[in-house]
Amino acid sequence: MTDSILIWNEVALEANRISFTKPEAREQPGPALSSRALAIVHLAMYDAYAGVVNDPVNLPPYLPGLPSAPNGASPAAAVAAAAYTTLVALYTKQKGFFDTKLAENGDVANPGHDFGVKVAQAILADRQNDPDNSDAGYEFSTERGRHRVDPDNPGQGFDAPFYGAQSKGFAITARHELDAPPFDNLEYLKALRQVRVKGIAPELMGTLDEDLEDDIRTPEETLVGIYWAYDGAIGLGTPPRLYNQIVRTVAIAKGNTEAQNARLFALVNAAMGDAGILAWDQKYFHDLWRPVLGIREHDESIGPAATDANNNISKDCDPFWLPLGAPRTNSVNPNLTTNTIPLKNFTPNFPAYPSGHATFGAAALHITRLFYGVEIGDRKADNLFDGLDFISEELNGKNQDNRGTVRSLHRRNFDDGLWQMILENGLSRVLLGVHWVFDAFRVKNNGKPNLSKNIGGVPLGITIAEDIFTNGLNKSTVGPRT
Repeated sequence: MTDSILIWNEVALEANRISFTKPEAREQPGPALSSRALAIVHLAMYDAYAGVVNDPVNLPPYLPGLPSAPNGASPAAAVAAAAYTTLVALYTKQKGFFDTKLAENGDVANPGHDFGVKVAQAILADRQNDPDNSDAGYEFSTERGRHRVDPDNPGQGFDAPFYGAQSKGFAITARHELDAPPFDNLEYLKALRQVRVKGIAPELMGTLDEDLEDDIRTPEETLVGIYWAYDGAIGLGTPPRLYNQIVRTVAIAKGNTEAQNARLFALVNAAMGDAGILAWDQKYFHDLWRPVLGIREHDESIGPAATDANNNISKDCDPFWLPLGAPRTNSVNPNLTTNTIPLKNFTPNFPAYPSGHATFGAAALHITRLFYGVEIGDRKADNLFDGLDFISEELNGKNQDNRGTVRSLHRRNFDDGLWQMILENGLSRVLLGVHWVFDAFRVKNNGKPNLSKNIGGVPLGITIAEDIFTNGLNKSTVGPRT
């Protein structure tokens, strides 16, 4: 491989994977901070490459005021230096790994190296005041409908409650917001009944009423839920890594030039950086509980907000319901971790609405669609995955479930292209029982997505993608909400 962008994209994705695999290397935890890290690295790579190539019509700079590249600078040397410098700053515990990669792929003697370092330092300085994912000072609500910790994993805490509201944008032109999710109405009740059946833990399927048994999750639906997971698992990392892997598959199949990859991966990761900001902003603003609480406490006599006694519990309530859950992949794999005690699957430690998966996936894959010529406003199938397939590392024939069983390898294709991926990725979270369907999108009476409404992560991700693509990947002037 001679494409410097693909080389260092692979290094960045490996850094994400390692940070969730080795306890001693855990940095940039959670999906929001993962997306921030990848955005910083790829924007630095882009500006380093663009500065050396000096083609402002096709590769305009992201950051204003950068110095000019010196004579004799090599684009590959500049990219390597920019990637290395940002990665070392973000993942300090993996410096040895990055040193090796720089020795293999960099050129410290070339003038482009020092230029790449300067570009990286400018990007890092621009993001130096970003908040972290700490929940220090955060107080959760015990009101009905509000997010609390997973009762099956009561020590999990809260991920990044202040990150979204206190972060400035990467490339968005506005702080896009969503309409409030449905709650305690017919739409909400339909979503509850759906996830109660489709997302239930396997060992509890026998507790469902007979009239619900025909709607239980099928083996293929279980496969779809796990296929898209990447819930910070050992050996896998977070969703932004997964979507980068998919974009790599497309870029390589399309035979992208190095310049095209510099632009594409900067767009994709800036979009996910902003998706992490806006999704987490909206999550803690709307503060909607997850199905594990919503189903267990659907009857108003149950939960900390209960005020009235009721000895006739609603048939839509199950006080003992548990989800299939976000998979604890490789939690007992001796080749990847020192754990020997199986860890339970879980509900993620942040509010439900909107789905982060749905927002990240739509932002990354839709901006890729736009890059390859899909029109703004297009909401239908594309041909960008024709002749291709993709193996999720959740189902690669090597990684193991939380009981130590090796999962089968599954090769999956997508006849309707990246658009099919966007929708399937969003729905997959219902099949794990960790999201309501409207966390991804509203649905019509026939069950098909209704993307005309400003509800869910898919519309939010699409809006982010179209905003950034239309604006041309310029540095955002959008500040924190608070």
